[in-house]
Amino acid sequence: MERHDFGLLGKNISYSFSKKYFEEKFKKLFLKNYSYNFFDIADINDVTAIFTNPNLVGMNVTIPYKQAIIPYLDDLSEEARSIGAVNCVSFRDGKKTGYNTDAFGFEKTLLIHKKDDHRKALILGDGGAAKAVKYILQKHGIAYHTVSRKSEINFDNLPSDLVKDSLLIIQTTPVGTFPNVEDSVSFPFDAVSDQHYVIDLIYNPSETAFLKRCAANGATTINGFFMLEQQAEKAWEIWNS
Repeated sequence: MERHDFGLLGKNISYSFSKKYFEEKFKKLFLKNYSYNFFDIADINDVTAIFTNPNLVGMNVTIPYKQAIIPYLDDLSEEARSIGAVNCVSFRDGKKTGYNTDAFGFEKTLLIHKKDDHRKALILGDGGAAKAVKYILQKHGIAYHTVSRKSEINFDNLPSDLVKDSLLIIQTTPVGTFPNVEDSVSFPFDAVSDQHYVIDLIYNPSETAFLKRCAANGATTINGFFMLEQQAEKAWEIWNS
């Protein structure tokens, strides 16, 4: 019986959601000879050894390789090319194609609570996930400012007025992820109101310190779990198309 191998490419990824998610899916669908592994590598150059597996069908990609993987691929989907980051790779007919299903997952999350007055956004962080967020905000005509350590507006000088005016806040940094659950980016929380919709892409813990403080001021909040599920389902669809 033909083997079907899948996996997650990243660094220090034993905490990951993907392995359990896909193994449960294989069980549910009675898929024998399907496996999902961790490709935990110290350097992106090590990916070439993984590519030699003739049974490899699909791969998820996480921090810190969402951008670094691109030169190793044969082709990119339209959204992966626009975003400049890949979190899903399909292996078919000897060709490695990169996709960005983070964008799909984030769009689904955004639309759960988005209202007409959510026309301006703040994106906290500027990594691969932030790139997918920007792509979707542009698609929906939502203006945004990026706040990061290196940007003009950073965590030390973020004005309260900008927060009051930006009713959509998307936290894309890893700050506050388990086990450092008490950590949060520096932020003028007093400027958050019940008009705000706050999305934190972290899913473990289910409510970060950042989300707790926003919710305490009446904001509508959501974590990254739904986005994760949706991007995983989109990846599965791509691998089986």
